[in-house]
Amino acid sequence: MTAAGAPAVLLVRAAAAVLTAAGLGWTLWHGVAEPGTALAFAVLITVGELARRDRPGPGPAENRQPAPLGAAGALAYALLGQNAGQPTHHGVLQTVAVVVAAALVGVVPQVAAGRGPALDHLARRVLTVAFAAACFQPLSNSGRLDEGIGQGPLMAVFLVLLLGLSALCDAVLAAALAGARTGWPYGPLLRDELRALPGIGSAICATGVVMSLGVAVAGLWALPVFCVPLLLTQLSFRRISAVRTTYRQTITSLARATEIAGYTRPGHARRVAALSCAVGRELGLTERELTVLEYAALMHDIGQLSLVDPVPSGATAALPAAERERIARLGGEVARQTGVPAEVAVVVERQADPYREQPVAARIVRAVNAYDDLAGGSPYPGGSLAALEQLRLATAHEYQPEVVECLARVLQRDGGRSRPAGVTAFPAG
Repeated sequence: MTAAGAPAVLLVRAAAAVLTAAGLGWTLWHGVAEPGTALAFAVLITVGELARRDRPGPGPAENRQPAPLGAAGALAYALLGQNAGQPTHHGVLQTVAVVVAAALVGVVPQVAAGRGPALDHLARRVLTVAFAAACFQPLSNSGRLDEGIGQGPLMAVFLVLLLGLSALCDAVLAAALAGARTGWPYGPLLRDELRALPGIGSAICATGVVMSLGVAVAGLWALPVFCVPLLLTQLSFRRISAVRTTYRQTITSLARATEIAGYTRPGHARRVAALSCAVGRELGLTERELTVLEYAALMHDIGQLSLVDPVPSGATAALPAAERERIARLGGEVARQTGVPAEVAVVVERQADPYREQPVAARIVRAVNAYDDLAGGSPYPGGSLAALEQLRLATAHEYQPEVVECLARVLQRDGGRSRPAGVTAFPAG
């Protein structure tokens, strides 16, 4: 967690803690309304938490909705006004209490495994559910909702709109927490969260609406019928996530070939990949573009394996343009043979082109690679300030000025340290 983002995280956690304490206290004092309904939804939320992804990743994409079934069940309970035609009266505070209790039971296996509960995930869940319940439960319990729109199609439209607002609330919280944890700019993080809403977010909202409407008409028997598709989807995502993690580990191992062979300095590929992703996020690249950037940065020096005599310290920035272009083309050919997406190979093979003709990812890799060569290579003593100055002096022909300035901002914000790569999952297709 960054120092600048600590107040935001503490504020979110404090608000969730206050709501949790109020919900549990009120429920213990007044008792549970409709205990059978509360138990059914609690079991559903617990199952969703138990099926969540075991190990969240370092970036926002990997931590987005790790338990979609639990989220859908919690939202359905927050928007439940009837059970088999009979009005419910559980209210906002009991909704929070049931969701928190079920989520805590669901994280017991993680605690037993030594991973501990995801406090930010739970805080987001509490605040989002409380928002949805506060917008719906008072209107439903007072009867004004039935008088105004009834239980027909308008009710479904109202629930969809309300869930849309709840999804926006969750996106704002997710971006704020991710920004506090990583130090990345809030704007691109929020944009990534909003772009993801039509995907898993729409599935969660749709399932929550269908569950609440189904229980209102058919009773609690509707829950297993409507939750099975989302549960199967959640389990499938876990398998896909495991495959993607293995895929990235394979690329990382391949990128180390140049280090093992003595062509580049130890850790060079990982440093370039980490810093490139930070610069890319500063420039507002999407998650897919960041993943292409990360993979290309890891493999950017793979063409050096074709050299008979290694470049001193692997610093290709000082080589003649023709030699850099030859290494880049060979690297692109090697990348294609490994089966990486075509965009990755294009970035690798075009990193030596004039920057005005390069894709954005190639411009970033080129500048960051030169910075790491200049800042850490033995032929270029002087450190990061001298390296940045050399990059700025070469912006007329070699490096895009916007990329160099973004790199300077990232280095200034991080104190010169490369941050972890931000995206590890390549979208399907």
